[in-house]
Amino acid sequence: MKMHGLGNDFVVIDCRHGLPVPQAALIAGLADRHRGVGFDQLAVIHPGARPGIAARLVFYNADGSLSAACGNATRCIARHLMQETGASELVLETERGELPCRDADGGLTSVNMGAPLTDWDAVPLAQDTDTLHLPIAGDPVATGMGNPHCTFFVDDVTAVDLPRFGPEHEHHPLFPERTNVQVAQVTGPDRLRMRVWERGTGITLASGSSSCATAVAAARRGLTGRAVTIDLDGGTIHIDWREDGVWMTGPTAHVFSATLTPEFVKALS
Repeated sequence: MKMHGLGNDFVVIDCRHGLPVPQAALIAGLADRHRGVGFDQLAVIHPGARPGIAARLVFYNADGSLSAACGNATRCIARHLMQETGASELVLETERGELPCRDADGGLTSVNMGAPLTDWDAVPLAQDTDTLHLPIAGDPVATGMGNPHCTFFVDDVTAVDLPRFGPEHEHHPLFPERTNVQVAQVTGPDRLRMRVWERGTGITLASGSSSCATAVAAARRGLTGRAVTIDLDGGTIHIDWREDGVWMTGPTAHVFSATLTPEFVKALS
């Protein structure tokens, strides 16, 4: 299936009923936007490990590396499974943990992405560092949402040369697992404008976990409250940092369902 949340696009492979898990060569082939399908992340649906878990999700970046969290893909798959079952609430399991999901009405889907990680070793960082003020030019904030994030608050996000700025900080030695990079500006009361560079992928129109991390960073800095609206290149998402975790609410789209040709798969094996 091809899905997207605010232009953050995914290939989703449903392996609950015996379909083989894609290997590295197939993932790379599917990621190619000219010769494959193209995606920011690939998500694989596995059966839930126990009653009460609708499914287990595994995520891959476009370069084939694993990602423990992918908020917009989680929302897309939650919407798909709710439509499949008729449920208005369900729980999905990821490396991030068990994530409650619910229908938020009006075509919107909410996912609880769990509590943010703000200790240096949980993000993780390479050394004991104040995550609210990293020793990096621009004074960014580090946040873990199951994957690492580095958030810069700037006066104008459009003035940042993201194709240069993003990879420069993705590979900063303070982040041993690399990092997602966000640039954000405060545009109004509890409203932010954000652009994102995702590790292993590059510039994306939106990112759910990056939106959560940016909202948490802004609240920790005292720039906003804990409930914010974030305007991304691909649209608008709502983040609410509550006692039980960071809730993310926004639209999803299921673009098409398809079958790969045997010739395409064989060429990549």
